[in-house]
Amino acid sequence: MQVYLVDGTYELFRYHFALPSHMTATGMEVAATRGVVGTCLQLVEEGATHIGVATDHVIESFRNDLWPGYKTSEGMPPDLLGQFSLVEDALTSAGFVVFAMVEYEADDALAAAAALAANDERAEQVVICTPDKDLGQCVVGQRVVQRDRRKKLTIDEAGVIDKFGVRPESIPDYLALVGDSADGFPGLAGWGAKSTSAVLWRYPHIEEIPAAANEWGLDVRGASKLAGTLRNQLDLALLFRKIATVDRSAPTVGSVDELAWTGPTPAFAEMCERIEAPELLARATAASRSLAP
Repeated sequence: MQVYLVDGTYELFRYHFALPSHMTATGMEVAATRGVVGTCLQLVEEGATHIGVATDHVIESFRNDLWPGYKTSEGMPPDLLGQFSLVEDALTSAGFVVFAMVEYEADDALAAAAALAANDERAEQVVICTPDKDLGQCVVGQRVVQRDRRKKLTIDEAGVIDKFGVRPESIPDYLALVGDSADGFPGLAGWGAKSTSAVLWRYPHIEEIPAAANEWGLDVRGASKLAGTLRNQLDLALLFRKIATVDRSAPTVGSVDELAWTGPTPAFAEMCERIEAPELLARATAASRSLAP
């Protein structure tokens, strides 16, 4: 089997900005929710049998206690924020297992579920459906891969190296040094993508980087200044790495068997009426008929 793990928060954002608005008769914006349910049903229609969807039930997480500038829900469009709970209910009624995160983030749930699935010998491949660079740290050879469904691009370990110039296990260190504007932490001054990848390729983790640049054995522009910055801000770099490291202890499921899609629940018909999407009910019903007895 292949196990598919979907970044529901990313998909909700994607469809909110990609689809025209759909306001129901009751005045509720539902376009993005319809899009997310539809894209998960598409996985089933394409042959997927085991699917889990991770969502941020709330945007804030334990990382907000670590760094005051970390991302929050502030400034988020109300008609998008209002669909977070709705999409979870819609996906659950459609028969999908949803990991709704509160203290943790969707990325943590994806990482935890990927680790669990990768340890199951029945899983031939684990596909994490998100373009989020944080999840690159979860890639293992061709067994655990990332899939950018919008670009129809699959990224295995070689792809991570080609994109970032570091191995998957160094992704948190890489993000700690270069920063991640999407998550709200700046990295260290002067540490650009090229210099960071060169150093981390030789020294995979921050604490392994020699304090003096003349010990690096690398031709890196401004190496002495970079080394000085790292020495002076080592604690900050390690904090940023902690923020960038996915927490695989996030609660998900106990077995990949729980991710098997067995068809929509009886509540899905009512949900489709609520979000004015009869076509989704028809698709789910048709897909369930094709399930092996």
